[in-house]
Amino acid sequence: MIITILSITIFLISFALIIINNLISFKMITDREKSSPFECGFDPKSSPRMPFSLQFFLIAMIFLIFDIEITLLLPIIVTMKISNPYTFIMISSIFILILLIGLYHEWKQGALNWAY
Repeated sequence: MIITILSITIFLISFALIIINNLISFKMITDREKSSPFECGFDPKSSPRMPFSLQFFLIAMIFLIFDIEITLLLPIIVTMKISNPYTFIMISSIFILILLIGLYHEWKQGALNWAY
């Protein structure tokens, strides 16, 4: 019996707080800018059939690739304690060299230059 009374009391207090919150809070006049969906790289007021920016896509893909590579670098720090120092230096140097070669290749291809 006591559990039922406590449950009803908790429900009534919660319901009263929700009602009070709805009465006290007021909504500002909605602005068209604030209510429109925001997507990176797109103007929400333009035509939805606008051609997709290939440069934006390439920059996003390069960012994702290098971001994943950074997450692959983090376990190297943990393995430093349990591995041979010579092996650790060789493996981490080769991995970082591959990253730098990839960055240099993207730079020479012009994928990192933002064109308007």
